[in-house]
Formats: sequence, C-alpha cells, structure tokens
Amino acid sequence: MKLDIEYIRKQFPAFDQKALMGQAFFENAGGSYTCKPVIDRLTRYYNERKVQPYAPYEASKLAGEEMDEARERLALVLGVATDEVSFGPSTTQNTYVLAQAFGQYLKEGDAIIVTNQDHEANTGPWRRLADRGIEVREWQIDSETGHLDVQDLNSMLDEKVKLVCFPHCSNIVGEINDVQKICGVIRSAGAYSCVDGVSYAPHGIPNVGKLGSDIYLFSAYKTFGPHQGIMTISRELGMKLPNQGHYFNENSLYKRFTPAGPDHAQIAASAGMADYIDDVYKHHSKGNDDALGRGEFVHDLFRDHEEMLLQPLLDYLSVKNSVRLLGPSDASKKAPTVAIALKNNPEAVADELSKHGIMAGGGDFYAVRCIEAQGIDPTHGVLRLSFVHYTNKSEIDKLITALDNVL
Repeated sequence: MKLDIEYIRKQFPAFDQKALMGQAFFENAGGSYTCKPVIDRLTRYYNERKVQPYAPYEASKLAGEEMDEARERLALVLGVATDEVSFGPSTTQNTYVLAQAFGQYLKEGDAIIVTNQDHEANTGPWRRLADRGIEVREWQIDSETGHLDVQDLNSMLDEKVKLVCFPHCSNIVGEINDVQKICGVIRSAGAYSCVDGVSYAPHGIPNVGKLGSDIYLFSAYKTFGPHQGIMTISRELGMKLPNQGHYFNENSLYKRFTPAGPDHAQIAASAGMADYIDDVYKHHSKGNDDALGRGEFVHDLFRDHEEMLLQPLLDYLSVKNSVRLLGPSDASKKAPTVAIALKNNPEAVADELSKHGIMAGGGDFYAVRCIEAQGIDPTHGVLRLSFVHYTNKSEIDKLITALDNVL
C-alpha cells in the first residue's frame, strides 16, 4: 500500500493558504503543519466549551470528556495505559519536571547517563543533577558518523547507574536508534530509560509499549497537533518518583508531573491527532485493526513514503563535495531530518533558499553538544532540511534544484 499523497495534503489546511502557495516546507523538525481534525476540535472547544471542565453543566461535561478522550485514545495508539499519558506545556518543561523528581529520588553517589547526540532539552536538565551530587556520565557519539554505539553504553553501565537518557533519533544526525534493544540493555542493568522521541514521533507515533521505554517524550506540535508536550511514564516508575503536582493529586499518575494547570483546549484538541490516524487508516485499509494496530499501520505507511523521498536527497548530498552530510546516507536508517555542514553561513544559505520557495533553517537547533562533537563550530551551525509524510516528490525535486542553484 502506497500513501495517497493527494488525500494526505487535503487534510492540512496550510496547503490551501495563499500565503504559503509556491513554497515547500523543509523546517518540519521545528514544528509541523496542523491537521484539520485538530484545528476543528480546537475551534469547537474555544467556541463552545471554553469553561472550567468537569463541572455538572453540559458545556463543562463535554469539555472534560474531550480532554479525557484525548488521553485515552492517544494511550491506545502508544500502547500504554491511559493514566500513563501526561500532557505539559512542552517537552522541555516535562523533562525539567522529571529531572526535579529524579533529583529528589536519587541519592548522592548514584549515576545517570546522558548523550551528546541529544537536543539540549533531554540532556541539560539531567546534567544539572551533578549539582546535587549525582554522577553524570556521557555516552558519546562517533565524531565522524554521529552514531551511538550500544557497546559503549554497555561498558558504562554498573550498579550505580539508575537512569539512561537518550534520543529515539537526533534532531541533527537523524539516525534512528534501536530503542527496543537499548532499553533492554538498560533494563538488564537495573536502570530506567528516558527516551526523547521529539524528532522521531512526527514520522510515525511509535508503539511505546513494544519499545519498552520507562519514559517516552514527544511534542504534539511536531506531530500535527497543538503546542503541547506529551509524556508516557510507566506506572511503576511514576508512582515511585516524588510527586511534583499538588499534594492532593499525588494518587493520580497523570497529574503527578504537571505542577501547573493544564491547557484544557489544547489537550482536548489533541484527540484530533488520533482522529487523523484513524482517517488515514480508513482511507488506506479495509482492515479492522484496533487503535494500536491502526497506529502501527499508519506509522509504516508514513515511513515507507518518507524513505522513498529521502533516499534521492541523501544520494544527491552524499556526492556533493561542497557539503558534509551528517548521519547515515541510508534512508532506512534515518528519519528525514537532514543536516549538512557548509563552509558558507548556513543561515545565509537558508535565506537564499527562501528566494527559491524553500522554507528551511540554519543554526545549532539546540543541539550544540552534538554539533561540537562532530567538529563543527556551533556558532556557525548547520543547514537543516527536514520533512514529513505530507511532503511530495515535486517538493524534493524543487529542493534539489534550489540547492544546485544556491550551493
């Protein structure tokens, strides 16, 4: 089954907007277009249900039910229990709250492992635990390939290590790490795993239950939804960590790591992400899968389409002497987040690309450690070209033509 790209693009109002006509969007790693079901739900909530939820009157009951629906349906797609899904204002904020909880839970002399492949959001808050006497070890990437070697992790694990934080894929390198294998290694060592899925989830929301991570974080606004951070945390770990919410909510797992009041409308609108997955499934399949099966089907559909578009771009960049492609050149091993090192200023190159109808960006993308580890000055940065499943072949062709003209 091939992705019906014309159908897909009709689900995103951005493609009908005059202001965006003639432009190809290659900055999706910073935030995707929003699908129509999410926009419809958000509009309805603000028009009809913008009241305090969970009260006995009709508008309030509907508001609360829609918030609950979002959590329940996304949990089914993710393969976790409903109360193991938490919402927060951003993944960065969710990670910060988690780090505070672990800071109270861990003892002086305990160790955690972080990587230098991560976005700063999944490494900076954890590194600050060193101020509390926690040993912080760095799982380092290969300076040439950007690869994280599991054997290196094995050599770092011992009885002192209580937590390992790593990305599903880097927002610079793009290589898809073997999360299931890595989490198995971590679990065998008696430690917990925290996976940053922000750069992976836009390419297919994963079956987190199958991956086996204790914590999995991603951003709704990069997965075609509202500006919310979404976190799954296993009940066993979540109830063990110190409560970070109001004391009277300590018995509610999904409230324990939400110290601030939630954004009711955006949580409710997140149910539109599940609507979109179901709509795509129904359009492409005559099957009768449950929510988890529908999510896995759509995940594979997205990945197959993206790989087909990504390989020609990687082939083009791999043989171009004026650029250095970061990460794998094999599309099956990489998310379509493509970073390249240039002699020219990447931000200036992005500006030139915009004149050819290409929306892209240059900079460090909050991955300073990752860029430095590969021998690149982060103040110079890289050019990043990122796309998702709603990108079509003509846009890839347009990008390659524009790169030829600009580079």
